[in-house]
Amino acid sequence: MATDFITNIERFFKQKSVLSNLIAINIIIFLVIKIVSVILLLFRIDAFAFLQLLELPASITSVLYRPWTLITYMFTHLDFFHILFNLLCLYWFGQIFLLFFKPKQLGGLYILGGIMGGLLFILSYNLFPYFNLLIKWSFLKGASASVMAIIFACAIYKKDFEVRLMFIGNVKLIYIASALFILDFIYIISDNSGGHIAHIGGALTGVWFALAYTKKVDITLYINKAIDAVVDFFTKKPQKTKVNTKHKRPETDYEYNKRKNDEKKEIDIILGKIKKSGYNSLSEKEKKTLFDAKK
Repeated sequence: MATDFITNIERFFKQKSVLSNLIAINIIIFLVIKIVSVILLLFRIDAFAFLQLLELPASITSVLYRPWTLITYMFTHLDFFHILFNLLCLYWFGQIFLLFFKPKQLGGLYILGGIMGGLLFILSYNLFPYFNLLIKWSFLKGASASVMAIIFACAIYKKDFEVRLMFIGNVKLIYIASALFILDFIYIISDNSGGHIAHIGGALTGVWFALAYTKKVDITLYINKAIDAVVDFFTKKPQKTKVNTKHKRPETDYEYNKRKNDEKKEIDIILGKIKKSGYNSLSEKEKKTLFDAKK
């Protein structure tokens, strides 16, 4: 049983799909944070400054100094059960998402949902007086906003889709999503205010994605283009520039017409050979000539 479980996990990560890559990135960053934190504490160095490089601050000034945290926060977890719950939800609802949408859209919505959740968190903490005294000490972390975007995209796009819950049975996903949204709104003034606000931002992004997609508009398009550009920048091998030392003059009308006429004659001969003996009678060179002519 344990062997099968491990085998399934290995098979999942060997796929190197968008879903498995998102989960792997979260796990790797979690382990790096834990290892670095232990090392810092061994030297009696506070790890708070290190974590500030990854968590999203509520302070607009701090965000301007660390703009990358709008992305890094959604891959940052400190608590084991926090990352476990988020990644399980990402796996379950990511599989459902892929029934209706493309893998690249999963990655794009994960990022977009996280960004919108983070922006709503910053906006709320700087807009509502309730959070005035908390701005300086409030930071956001975790993949919850991104996961909520994925959940709501599925729930809105396929309102009749059902999931099976233990001890309850089949329940429509839209009911689960609605319950989560209501709970997040109720607990906005709890100890985890920032998290619940980000959840709402992610949920609204999922709704936006689903409604736009029904009109054949993909709001993750530009996010995915940006991701592709970053990936290409770090993975694309530099190509050697070929310098053409021979300067070729333009063809005259006579030369152009003669070349086209010769090509036509060659194609006619090949077509005649096909008619007489079949396509398999052609040599590799003749097949290539015919293929190039078709292009």
